[in-house]
Amino acid sequence: MIPLDDFTITTRCIRPGKTIELIESVMSSRGRDAIIARAWRLMTQDTSEIAGIEDQKAVHKPEELPIWEDMKGWPGGFIESVRLVADDTQRRPGRGMVWITNDVEMIEGKPTDDLVHLLGMVDTANGIVPRLGLGLSELEWMFPNTDLQIHMHRAPQGRWLGIEAVQQYGNDGIGLTSAVLHDVHGPFGRSEQILTIRPMPR
Repeated sequence: MIPLDDFTITTRCIRPGKTIELIESVMSSRGRDAIIARAWRLMTQDTSEIAGIEDQKAVHKPEELPIWEDMKGWPGGFIESVRLVADDTQRRPGRGMVWITNDVEMIEGKPTDDLVHLLGMVDTANGIVPRLGLGLSELEWMFPNTDLQIHMHRAPQGRWLGIEAVQQYGNDGIGLTSAVLHDVHGPFGRSEQILTIRPMPR
């Protein structure tokens, strides 16, 4: 758990370069590192003449879908802040798609650009299609993710994030949530989350 307390963020360039850089930021609180984020910065250029995407564009747009409240059972102010829509006929435990957005700025009083806005919601992928269902008060197992990796083939645009997720559990206490990430223009990348599967404390 990350304490609700003062914290510091230290950022450094691990691998400098003209075309590829690796940047790291560490959030620390009470003398302990709580979050470590690393990002590869790659030079961009026009490759439109050879561009090709294998991930399929979503069938429905978010404005066409009904409100989906099932995830509101998860605790916390962040989940309360989001709006979710989904086609329940295209969802089941372990696989499905949900669209998500919110009106919260990443830094109060400053506008949030589309990249930051959308990537700030990707971690919810682990909660939209749990294999155990969403009857949270009845769950006998928990499945928190220990990490989040996001890989993109273009910068996302807009305020809606589509998460097309698959969740898989192994027989050794380890699981994986994988997702194709969409904006309203189509798929823009993928995410992966390693899960630790363990009995719910009683």
